[in-house]
Order: sequence, then structure tokens, then C-alpha cells
Amino acid sequence: MAGDWATANERAEADFDGTGKDKRMRYVTAYLAAGVTLLVLDVIWLTAMGSTYRRLLDGMLTEGFRLAPAAIFYFIYVAGIVTLAVAPAMDAGAGWQTAAIKGGVLGFVAYATYDLTNHATLKVWPWQLTVVDIAWGSVLTATAAGVAMFAVERLMGPANS
Repeated sequence: MAGDWATANERAEADFDGTGKDKRMRYVTAYLAAGVTLLVLDVIWLTAMGSTYRRLLDGMLTEGFRLAPAAIFYFIYVAGIVTLAVAPAMDAGAGWQTAAIKGGVLGFVAYATYDLTNHATLKVWPWQLTVVDIAWGSVLTATAAGVAMFAVERLMGPANS
């Protein structure tokens, strides 16, 4: 077991892709690109749709904004996008389209889990919100994953060149 750890650790330390650029920098680039994309698009969406959410959820939303839980969500979700959508596309030598498709699936599953659980357990959770929010999560996550992969390819070259 200790030998396995050393071998895995040595591989991580010497893990270079075909371009000679450190694979970890690809992950950092993907994380930053996905994070910025997710944040910008979500701010636009929530600004545009805020009154609709307030109307549909009538009194369930807080008056203020809780930054800490929102920041924790974004850090975790972006890590999920990179791990489950962008990294597999990079490892396969695929393009931004593959990352976007994988991101769309991740967004669908994540947002469906949230919305359908709320729809099943809360007294007030309109089906319209469930449908719109799942669609938004799918598009948002697909876009963030696709942009992240595109940024990695554009800034650092294809993974398998």
C-alpha cells in the first residue's frame, strides 16, 4: 500500500502531457475559466430572474444574500465541473464539445437532484421552477465546462499534441 502511494505520488509529480506543460496548470486554468463563466452567467441569470423566483417562492427566500454558503457552493461545484466534465475530456484528448456534453449531463443531474427533492418535500415548489431551473443548470454547467476546456486548449494547446 505504501508503495502504491509513492508510485501514485511520483506519477503526480512527473505528470506532464504531450505539450510538456504541467497537467496541474491545465486544471488550474480549467478551474478559473469554469469558475468565472459560472459566476458571470449565474449573476446575469439571477438578476434577470430574481423577481420570478421571488414571486414563485413567495416568502421562502431570505431578504439578504448569504455569501458564505454561496461561495462554498461555487467552489465545490466548479471542482465538480473540472473533475467530472473537463478532466475526462482532457484525458481522452477530446475537445470542448465533449467537455460541454459531460458538463450538461452533470448540470442536469445536479440541478434535478436539488429541484426534484425540493418539489417532493416542500409545500411550495412550483413545477415551472423545477423545469426552468433544471434546464438552466444543464445549460449553465455545459457552458462552463465547454468554456473551461476551450480556455485550456487555447492557452495551453491540445492535451494530446
